[in-house]
Amino acid sequence: MAEKSMLDTTDGRTDFSKDEILRYSRHLVMSEVALAGQKKLKAARVLCVGAGGLGSPVLMYLAAAGVGTLGVIDFDVVDPTNLQRQVIHGTGSIGRYKVDSAIERIHDINPNIQVRVFRERLTSENALDVIADFDLIVDGTDNFPTRYLVNDACVLSGKPYVYASVLRFEGQASVFASPEGPCYRCLFPEPPPPGMVSSCGDGGVLGVLPGLLGMIQATETVKLILGSGEPLVGRLLMVEALGMRFREIQVHKDPRCPVCGDHPTVRSLIDYERFCTVRGEDGETPDVSSISPEGLKILIEAGGEIDLLDVRDPHEYDISGLDAHRIPLDELLSRIQELDSKREIVVYCRSGVRSARAVELLRGCGFKRVRHLSGGINAWADRIDRTMAKY
Repeated sequence: MAEKSMLDTTDGRTDFSKDEILRYSRHLVMSEVALAGQKKLKAARVLCVGAGGLGSPVLMYLAAAGVGTLGVIDFDVVDPTNLQRQVIHGTGSIGRYKVDSAIERIHDINPNIQVRVFRERLTSENALDVIADFDLIVDGTDNFPTRYLVNDACVLSGKPYVYASVLRFEGQASVFASPEGPCYRCLFPEPPPPGMVSSCGDGGVLGVLPGLLGMIQATETVKLILGSGEPLVGRLLMVEALGMRFREIQVHKDPRCPVCGDHPTVRSLIDYERFCTVRGEDGETPDVSSISPEGLKILIEAGGEIDLLDVRDPHEYDISGLDAHRIPLDELLSRIQELDSKREIVVYCRSGVRSARAVELLRGCGFKRVRHLSGGINAWADRIDRTMAKY
């Protein structure tokens, strides 16, 4: 058992009404929480970055637990594709800002807490100011630039960072940036090249998985506030949902880490979009030629001699598609002989990520006349053929 909380939440905001005593009674009867622990929860200030799949259970359970001040930062609006996993939002919230939808649900769960809303993107310019008034940060993001941004901001500010990520049937969680533990960069010094790791949009995610990992994040947050139990500091918890297996690996603080190491070189927030972009030998982003849906439509209607190449997985073909040669991205190199390098090739996938990677692979094999469809088949459905299903 930890002797004390990592957080200083003693600011006097700990009076309870009779209704609150009843509301938190299942906590109060536990010696590990009791009134003293509930006071810590009420005095705590937690920021959740993102109100999506991970942020939904985090915000709902921390509200129910009685965390006194919740912050939520998100610039996005609710989309129908969110509803499969982002349970803090409902059908009636489609088109609304996620933070507006979230605050209503939070207050419905617990009207006794304060909610601070930031209807904006977390950036290198505003991150330190946004997190300044919070005790710890919970990461509900789904992209590498923001994860590195949150990590570095937490290290520089001395605030714990409760991390999780999900993709398909797998997830992972940990607590970074604590005084004695590693940070996210100790585990992942460099981001993967764009296109090497699928997003949830391209790779999919089992709808219940963000709920599972988000509840783990909420649990770690409560433990950090209470100073109870053994937090996931120095441990990466890995979850495989299909087999329902949990395992963990040890993560050690890297003395050479540029942010939290013995001789840090990152002393301020950087350009994380650029940091997470692959660069050539000259330091510039590789040029991957693209064509817009409108441009492709013109080529097709003009009878242009082009070959369309669909690099999606076979189970995606039944959803939507064009008349194209089909080779899944992971089979492209082994089946490259099926393509004619002398003809112009336009590659497409769902959103443009896999097709951009395919263009790089084909160029590396000597293909010169190859482009990819910007925005993928979903952009085609949005801008050219509105009868086509999106996913």
